[in-house]
Amino acid sequence: MKHKILVTGASGAFGSLACIQLAENGHQVVGTMRSLQGKNEPIANELKSKGVSLVKMDVTNEESVNSGIKSAIELMDGLDTIFNNAGIGANGILECFTSNDIQKMFDINVFGVQRLMRAVLPHLRQQGKGTIIHTSSCIGRVTTPFLASYSASKYALESLAEGYRAELSGFGIESCIVEPGGFPTGFMSGMITPSDTERMKQYGEMASLPETSINSYVAYLESIPEQRPERVAEAIVKLVNTPFGEKPFRKVVDFSGIKQPIENYNKVLNDITKTIYTANGVENLLTLNKD
Repeated sequence: MKHKILVTGASGAFGSLACIQLAENGHQVVGTMRSLQGKNEPIANELKSKGVSLVKMDVTNEESVNSGIKSAIELMDGLDTIFNNAGIGANGILECFTSNDIQKMFDINVFGVQRLMRAVLPHLRQQGKGTIIHTSSCIGRVTTPFLASYSASKYALESLAEGYRAELSGFGIESCIVEPGGFPTGFMSGMITPSDTERMKQYGEMASLPETSINSYVAYLESIPEQRPERVAEAIVKLVNTPFGEKPFRKVVDFSGIKQPIENYNKVLNDITKTIYTANGVENLLTLNKD
């Protein structure tokens, strides 16, 4: 079955590759990005050449999100699948991030998702069927030093996705979370850093560790041939092509050694969730996913 798919964050590695691979699989695809010009112009032109339609959307702006969803539905004459992918990272000593720093990231990674969901769900509920795929992260399951603020946003996203999974199942809307490990993409170099540089000085030599750590981590990831963003795009295509109602709720994509531990963690959480839902008499809200 061919789908009509919206992909947010189409200018990034995961988003652009997913757009291209989905279009190559015969799906109708609309990608979104804040601007089609400037630094985004080369990838915008490449996506257009691959048959991907584009609309401007700033997920931090409700009017922009509403307008973008309306345009996507008009371009494809419908919409049945959402890849909630727009996001930004943050790397630095946690105390040195101001509340505004973290709010800026949450405005994209968490509130941006909520704006998009509120814009698109009336359409999906009315048609009685749809698929939502969220981009989370393996560090939305475990927190590592210097990346804690980013992890916090992904923990929040995971919770939103779990809630939507249950509350939308009765409308025939299935939900999935993709949890990539670290990948050597431009995302790593585009992370927010703490703006309180005076506070950072109080950490002495430790102040340079976040940058040293992320550079070492990226070099490690680059040394793993399979740890490439194309694998995440392939996982998205596989999820989209999986029959409705048979998709797993969570999909881990990683080749650096953390896939199995995260999947084990997810299995335990899944069992706990089923137990709690069963005790509350609402286990039927989990049946739209395979596990």
